[in-house]
Amino acid sequence: MQREDVRAYVNRYCKLRDVQFSAYELYARKHGLTAKELFVLDLVWFAPDGCLQSEICERLSATRQTVSAIVKKFMKKGYVELSELAADRRSKIVRLTPAGVEYVRAIIPPAADAEIDAMAELSGEDIAELVRLTTLFSSHMKRKFDEIPEVGE
Repeated sequence: MQREDVRAYVNRYCKLRDVQFSAYELYARKHGLTAKELFVLDLVWFAPDGCLQSEICERLSATRQTVSAIVKKFMKKGYVELSELAADRRSKIVRLTPAGVEYVRAIIPPAADAEIDAMAELSGEDIAELVRLTTLFSSHMKRKFDEIPEVGE
């Protein structure tokens, strides 16, 4: 396929990705959150034993400072608590407090249901193909971006 044709597909794909991200951002705003804050709550909600701050950073490709600021915001509101990992006191586990469970219950399960319902409108074969192709494209994209030299190299 010619490079200009591929570029047109990249543009179409990016617009679709933007529609998805916009849905999360608009939903988060309805609850006075940013999309990153929404994603942190999602990760902690689905981790009943808690989630390491480092895992949140890795999953969201976020800096420690960003995740720490989000966690501190939710701690001030009484929604999460931090505890040290017994094996490594530098590692912090983020867990919902009872107040956090009540707060997050009204936000994350409806969003998760919306994602499931949207995907369920596709056939099983289409879901598998979507995940397969997105995995493949994401892997290639990460590799290609990693190959770009830093400015000044």
